[in-house]
Amino acid sequence: MPGPAPAPTPADVERVFREEYGRAVAVLTRVFGDIDTAEDAVQDAFAEAARRWPSAGLPASPAGWIITTARNRAIDRLRREAARDAKQAQAALLRAENEPIEEGPVHDDRLRLIFTCCHPALGPAARIALTLRLLGGLTTAEIARAFLVPEPTMAQRLVRAKAKIRDAGIPYRVPAEADLPARLSGVLAVAYLIFNEGYTASSGEALARPDLCAEATRLGRLLARLMPDEPEVLGLLALMLLTESRRAARTSPDGALVLLADHAIRADLLRRLGRPAEADAAYEAAIARAGNEAERAYLTRARARLRAP
Repeated sequence: MPGPAPAPTPADVERVFREEYGRAVAVLTRVFGDIDTAEDAVQDAFAEAARRWPSAGLPASPAGWIITTARNRAIDRLRREAARDAKQAQAALLRAENEPIEEGPVHDDRLRLIFTCCHPALGPAARIALTLRLLGGLTTAEIARAFLVPEPTMAQRLVRAKAKIRDAGIPYRVPAEADLPARLSGVLAVAYLIFNEGYTASSGEALARPDLCAEATRLGRLLARLMPDEPEVLGLLALMLLTESRRAARTSPDGALVLLADHAIRADLLRRLGRPAEADAAYEAAIARAGNEAERAYLTRARARLRAP
């Protein structure tokens, strides 16, 4: 008889967070019609998962557990606020009580959310940051690093972007066919940025985040079905699929980087030119800038080989 399954660890909860955060926020945004309500509820649900799963075990459907728990938590909070004559809470509660919950595969909620995040009323930087936060599940700190700004600055930008969506009444929907071309470039740019973060993670121990690559290509396929005659959509999808096809060859079985990183090419060229002192300095700079553990380990080994007698 097989023994009981091992208790979930904090790393298991984090993995589910990485894989399911975007979907959960998208579903709850549809249910409540408000991004802040959705995001707060999903974060509450994951905090509850971190408390309960280590002792209760991983549920059969972690995503369904998170979505259901988040919905119930949000409804409880809205009921308390509605009792204080909060009009926005009353409207969101009425919407939620009439909206069925979906725990199975959701085909277009994330597509709706990405079009909402990429509305022309938002600046390009705000569109990218908000989509990476809500769809990609990146932390504010990770997005701040990508934009080379302090974390509090990025937190304020995200707050302002969500407030703009709320105050301007930006609808949570895929635009009408006539409006799609004007909205497309921003959506494609953000989908590719999500893919890039998945292909080479900006931080963490692993080189790649396959969940983000899968999410970006999933969005690309949805866009291709929505706009089958749009060459930029088909081109982006083809590029992502081609690039993703060689992801497994980039690392060895133990996760070590196989091929030379690009922010490191100068060091390798200097080494080949027989200029070891300059190459050593370039490797040092590349190691200092590398946020990914697999890249940093590869560069450190390359520098060690350079210094070997």
